[in-house]
Amino acid sequence: MQKSPITKYKPYPVIDLPDRQWPNRVIDSAPIWCSVDLRDGNQALAIPMSVDEKVEMFKTLVDMGFKEIEVGFPSASETEFAFVRRLVSDGLIPDDVYVQVLVQCREHLIRRTFESLEGIKNAIVHIYNSTNPLQRRVVFGKEKNEIKQIAVEGATLVKELVATVPDTHVRLEYSPESFSDTELEFSLECCEAVSDVWGPTPEDKIILNLPATVELFTPNVHADQIEWFCRHFSRRDSATISLHTHNDRGTGIAATELGLMAGADRVEGTLFGNGERTGNLDIVTVALNMYTQGVHPQLDFSNLNQVREMYERVTRMDVHERTPYSGDLVFTAFSGSHQDAIKKGFAQQDDDSSALWQVPYLPIDPKDMGRNYRAIIRINSQSGKGGVAYVMEKEYGFNLPKEMHKELGKAVNRIADETGEEINPEGVYACFKSEYIEIDSPIELIEFRSERLDDNEVEVWAVVVFSGKNINLRGTGNGPIAAFFNALEEIDINDFELLTYSEHSLGRGADSKAVSYIQLKNRSTGARCYGAGIDTNIALASIRGVVSALNRLINGRF
Repeated sequence: MQKSPITKYKPYPVIDLPDRQWPNRVIDSAPIWCSVDLRDGNQALAIPMSVDEKVEMFKTLVDMGFKEIEVGFPSASETEFAFVRRLVSDGLIPDDVYVQVLVQCREHLIRRTFESLEGIKNAIVHIYNSTNPLQRRVVFGKEKNEIKQIAVEGATLVKELVATVPDTHVRLEYSPESFSDTELEFSLECCEAVSDVWGPTPEDKIILNLPATVELFTPNVHADQIEWFCRHFSRRDSATISLHTHNDRGTGIAATELGLMAGADRVEGTLFGNGERTGNLDIVTVALNMYTQGVHPQLDFSNLNQVREMYERVTRMDVHERTPYSGDLVFTAFSGSHQDAIKKGFAQQDDDSSALWQVPYLPIDPKDMGRNYRAIIRINSQSGKGGVAYVMEKEYGFNLPKEMHKELGKAVNRIADETGEEINPEGVYACFKSEYIEIDSPIELIEFRSERLDDNEVEVWAVVVFSGKNINLRGTGNGPIAAFFNALEEIDINDFELLTYSEHSLGRGADSKAVSYIQLKNRSTGARCYGAGIDTNIALASIRGVVSALNRLINGRF
């Protein structure tokens, strides 16, 4: 890096717009969305999509609700041309969907593009030429008037060629490419000139796409540019102002949102932000940002997992685990305090699907996108008791008593510390079984039965292994647990008292099991801990819970 003072780079000038209005506006309706996955996104792939793969993506985009889809650059290659023709021949374009074709302002390319449009009901011909000072000087070696003339000639030819596709409704889109780095006055001049040629009306608008081809400055400057342009364009009621932001600074989403607040009507972008360099605008994120504010984006993301699967397969790109809304980990909490808050939020959330969503740390209900709650809480050494309890409840149906959360949480965290790895739900359950269910020393229950006597007392008989010996036990009490405690006095186990007992069913049906949670206290030491027992017989489940708690207390596992 160059040492200060920096002479290699310079700040971009701010826009003179002292009465800017966009900071006081909100996004209260969805824009027109245009997917450029099949063109801008496709050209950025190391291995471009095949025709069949592009067809699959096109169908997905239609199913999601896109009404404008840029399908390619048909004059650039035979593959691109063949894809457009495949859409026509297979009847894949719904009547209410505009297919958009991109072409440079060059005569032979525009003519070839119109050849691809035969049989298409609604088409957008998207012409562009680069307008910024750097490219005028370095790439084209042309002055402003010459650059503007390229755009005018392109629009003129498109207008002439409309007659060659009489059954197609053609709309014109013009992009002063690199708008972000072009003088505002010159961008406006080029757009006015193209509009003069095309002659748009409020009923049949021209699309003026103002691309941040390279993102160069903070989003507020982009918003100023868009508001300035919207104020100064003479046929504002006959133009759809479109945004096309890239993400070089990592703020493409913010720039788009502020651009909409500044008056834009339309957004071009891609699923999950695929595109050149750091990518295009991620339409998924912008649309779902709106959704979380109560604004329906008019796109359907209720099957986001399937959309992502299709995207990753046909593009051979991966959606990062932390990508908003769609990444594997975006609805996952490892932090103990986060897990506890999420668990409490779910417990209090109204089951009515129309109720206000209020779950801490989750700005959106994953179910709205077809995602489930399985991965919301994941366990590592940083996790807390709430997360472990959540996994046990949601994955396996165990409603652990609150005081038991800490016990099991400590045991799970101990394993995570030792391994240095994440503990999956199966690992949490294995820890639970090891700590509570499979602990059989120093007492192992071999047999147990009980009978209610005439005086309403209960008599129990049990066979246990204690200190390596099989021992027969017998006792009576006002219930199976009390009777079993009395029976244990035969082997001098009598320094414990029952603190709490609870049980519930695991599953439904005649063959479902019951689980008991028994909390005992050692009278001599004051130590207390839980045990758990599982059995198809409720009484036997409670006795297994007592044995579990005794073994844990005797072994100091609390």
